[in-house]
Amino acid sequence: MNMLKTILVEDEQISREILRNYITKYCPNITILAEASNIEEAYQLIQKHELDLVFLDVEMPFGNAFDLLERVEDKSFETIFVTAYDHYAIEALNNQATYYLLKPISIDELIKSVNLVTEIKKKESELQDQVLAPKTTIIKGKITIPVQDGFEVANVEDIVFCKADDNYTEIHFENSKKIVSKTLKYFEEILKVYGFARIHKSYLVNINAVVKYKKGKGGSVELNNGKEILVSASKKANLLAHFK
Repeated sequence: MNMLKTILVEDEQISREILRNYITKYCPNITILAEASNIEEAYQLIQKHELDLVFLDVEMPFGNAFDLLERVEDKSFETIFVTAYDHYAIEALNNQATYYLLKPISIDELIKSVNLVTEIKKKESELQDQVLAPKTTIIKGKITIPVQDGFEVANVEDIVFCKADDNYTEIHFENSKKIVSKTLKYFEEILKVYGFARIHKSYLVNINAVVKYKKGKGGSVELNNGKEILVSASKKANLLAHFK
């Protein structure tokens, strides 16, 4: 049985204890790594651990679940929202919640939600094993991209931008794209020395591919393939620093 690593994010101690006890008793494939009582503690735990799943209360001190998820740039985990208020359901779905549990928690619904996450992670693992097993590396300005029967070698300078897709990354060239089982954060780290900049939580661009910048709160960039991408306000200074 593949174990799912999780954290519990809940500000009420009694509610956290009930959830912990239910998971321990009824969800044997869940490993609880840590617990948090507010979004700042939760954010630090997400940065520290490689997680499969987060049980997340919506209303907490100093912010809510949606504020937390907005801060997470590479969300490779599934999310199960736990709340006493059903009016958050639509917003939860819009934030790609895997499941939505109402308090008091139904044991049957809890088991159902964990089974769903288990199935999702199983399919992701199978896809990675079948298509994307080779390790991605860079050698002298070239990048090896895993494909079904081996890997392709491409010039780093030919990459126009990279886009996050949960724990996968779309690598876009001028007329094609490849999907790799690595997070955008991984590519940010290995490509930054080649003039790539993170301009949004979902986008990493080749600075040499930028042909135009449009002003705005964050603004936007136009790339040499005609693609226009919004720039996050928090990433604007980082982008413009490349053109000083």
